[in-house]
Amino acid sequence: MYDSNNVFAKIIRGEIPSKKVYEDDKVLAFYDVAPAAPTHVLVIPKGEYGDYIDFISKASPQDVLHYFTTIKEIARILGFSGNEGFRICSNIGAKAGQTVFHFHTHILGGAQFGEVV
Repeated sequence: MYDSNNVFAKIIRGEIPSKKVYEDDKVLAFYDVAPAAPTHVLVIPKGEYGDYIDFISKASPQDVLHYFTTIKEIARILGFSGNEGFRICSNIGAKAGQTVFHFHTHILGGAQFGEVV
């Protein structure tokens, strides 16, 4: 069950400040407070989705398309056209490293990344 008091829900409501990169009526992107790369931005839908599976199962096809095309726009805003290299990822569940149970995607860049196993 979705916890409406998770840290990302509080950021969406403005209860916790964030350094925003992008915002519209459906998506919010902001810098991670504990970056794992020189550029580390979190992208979150404003709806109540616990993880990727929940998002894909419950969001409308238009909202899913909007979310993922917005990630492309945010990467452009950050200066990543594709040639520089950047990584997007989402952790699904505690065993995969998900610590905030509100669906989100990481945009990581500005570093050389190794292979993902």
